Amino acid sequence: MKKSEACCLKKASVGKAILMAFAAALVIQFFMFDFMIAEGCSMQPAVQPGTVLIVCRVFYGLKLPGAGNNVVSWQTPRPGDVVVFRTPAGDIAVKRFAKNLPDGTFMALGDNTPYSYDSRNYGPVPKDNIIGRVLGVR
Repeated sequence: MKKSEACCLKKASVGKAILMAFAAALVIQFFMFDFMIAEGCSMQPAVQPGTVLIVCRVFYGLKLPGAGNNVVSWQTPRPGDVVVFRTPAGDIAVKRFAKNLPDGTFMALGDNTPYSYDSRNYGPVPKDNIIGRVLGVR
């Protein structure tokens, strides 16, 4: 094998490695984890405005991007879990999972009761609207 051929093969393997790393990052971003910045004061003192949230999208089940419901569910949220979800109006919210309701919905409540816009205002939220569970804050 010539020296120039070996160089081309080496460049091709580096290119493949970069492409695979990029593909893995996309899979992780779209299917597994997400980073969000908290806004508002409804979850104070647990979550301060401007806090970066680490959200696990697959904690409760696997949801395809753009699909409305879980393809596979392996766990249901428990009271006290901090979840990220879409409100009935379509906004993204961070609240505590308060209570399972029998019709496939749940109640979500903020920690800062006097200033929280939550299920007391917009009503129950469909469980399919859950985006993921907050695993950590930074």
